Amino acid sequence: MAETALNILLVEDNDDHAELVMRNLSRLDGIDKIVHVSDGAQALEYLFCEGDYIDNLEPLPNLILLDLRLPKVDGLTVLKTIKESDKLSIIPTVVFTSSEAERDITLAYKYHAYSFVVKPLDAAKFKSLMQKIECYWRELNTNPINA
Repeated sequence: MAETALNILLVEDNDDHAELVMRNLSRLDGIDKIVHVSDGAQALEYLFCEGDYIDNLEPLPNLILLDLRLPKVDGLTVLKTIKESDKLSIIPTVVFTSSEAERDITLAYKYHAYSFVVKPLDAAKFKSLMQKIECYWRELNTNPINA
């Protein structure tokens, strides 16, 4: 299976978490680009090329890492909106959150999240998780955006 460079949209309001994700992912060979937005409204504007992103010529991400607890528009609403869009619904969206609430897990899968991943608190586990995410989405998975 051919390896695919990842273009990731990271939707994360916590700057420390975003920095940790970007620092760990940027060290990996298979990451082409990481775009970070800090709230749900920005995520939707970016994906639909609206607002500040109306002139955005960047290709669609081939992976979205989505937190649930977001300002302006919550993560579950963002996920539902993505999956209701013909243009965006094929983008693999991984819920990447500190929530372990059964309701969040159930709704994330109801709205067609590809995975629900709880952020580890331990730095070594976090780094290992980033490596596994990169390996799975770049090396093992065939992504519809790149097919």
